[in-house]
Amino acid sequence: MTGESSSIDSTRPSIARVYDYLLGGKDNYAVDREIGDVFKRDLPGSVAIAFANRAALTRAVREIMATTGVRQFIDLGSGLPTADNVHQVAQRRAPEARVVYVDTDPQVLVHGRALLEENDRTRVVPVDVRDPEGIRNHPDTRELIDFGRPVAVMFSAILHHVNDDEDPAGIVRYWREQVPSGSHFFVSHFRSGNNPETAEAEKVLQATFGRGRWRTDAEIAALLDGLEILEPGIVPAPLWHAEAPGEAWNGGGEPELTVWERLIAAGMARKP
Repeated sequence: MTGESSSIDSTRPSIARVYDYLLGGKDNYAVDREIGDVFKRDLPGSVAIAFANRAALTRAVREIMATTGVRQFIDLGSGLPTADNVHQVAQRRAPEARVVYVDTDPQVLVHGRALLEENDRTRVVPVDVRDPEGIRNHPDTRELIDFGRPVAVMFSAILHHVNDDEDPAGIVRYWREQVPSGSHFFVSHFRSGNNPETAEAEKVLQATFGRGRWRTDAEIAALLDGLEILEPGIVPAPLWHAEAPGEAWNGGGEPELTVWERLIAAGMARKP
């Protein structure tokens, strides 16, 4: 989310590296682990948010590949590489699928470019998510993405790091206006539970990064104004197209979720 930088600052925590730490990754520093440990120690169970979000993103890519003809993706605020990145999931089904990753964290750029250097259908664009026009007009985006054909725009765990005064709805609206009918939008977002856990987690993120906005299901849906929200709507991420027995929305009933698993929502929308 921060502006582009040419060097990695290991003395200041990074949202991407804290997230990497919570997911069990190795691309983080002591300062990131210190913040991550606040969640692990003081907010036990909260790490489930990170895992639920990542799993929902993987399912979203698979759903798009299986049910639509969309074969190009823009992954906004992509974070550090992990297993099953968007291009890996998409290209397993269609090797021609193209992915533009967008992030400004210097370590994300270093690792992302190393991971993708052998893949000519991927690019990493170092532009802030709050500058959608800069992303749209970046040479790598223009080279890889055909805006005359449907695009999947992935807002995985990024819009909750855009504060209200930074107009997150305007960011989504910009992309809605740039892509043709049939394009898909995936959103995962901190989901307000109006409970102590929400308040404490929000306090930690705001104190550390100056951002981290929990929103209600209605507020998340409002970010997708002008788009058709697809079934099952805005729901807790573990329930969104869940695959485990009894977890899918197939009449099997809603599984019992922890309070933390309910604090990350997911949804998919389509441009009519």
